[in-house]
Amino acid sequence: MTTPETVPAAEAHAPGLLAALAPLLSAESDAEAPAAGVDPGDLEQAVWLRLLEQLRETGTAPERPAEWLRRAVRAEARRARRTHDRERPYRDEPVHEPGGAVPEGSPEHSLMVAEGRRTLRAAVTRTPGRCPKVLTAMLDPQDPTYREIAGELGISQGSLGPMRSRCLGCLRRMLAAEVPAPGRRGRVR
Repeated sequence: MTTPETVPAAEAHAPGLLAALAPLLSAESDAEAPAAGVDPGDLEQAVWLRLLEQLRETGTAPERPAEWLRRAVRAEARRARRTHDRERPYRDEPVHEPGGAVPEGSPEHSLMVAEGRRTLRAAVTRTPGRCPKVLTAMLDPQDPTYREIAGELGISQGSLGPMRSRCLGCLRRMLAAEVPAPGRRGRVR
């Protein structure tokens, strides 16, 4: 059991310890998470919680923090695997496998659609020249005609098509650099 005098001393060292262990924890979690069927971030969070609980209970940091961290990551991964093996979805709910298609109408689907829109809007604002105005006008929910867009931008209707094409090409290249293509990961032999 800790005394009130030992807890603040341990917590005072916690930020330095956490900063020193962060890269190792990230690498270990990335390595163990796929086999456990969990997100690496969830695994990291569980280990951070375990470390902070130990600091709180014992008042001291682990003697060999790197070794402790590796053991903790593996233990959390085993726990996650056991939990994953025992969990079964409800019969009425569609099964969603990680990396698979998200059922339409689900909260996850709504989140993914909203995130896609935010990413698109952010990329549109970073396009060069007149492209942000052209693309914003094209994405308008009122669905304006080429004549209305050209009038709004003060350009001829005939030049809007080629400009739109150039802007979409630029946007496509920007998004391709930011978002990896779906498919197999790792080396294919």
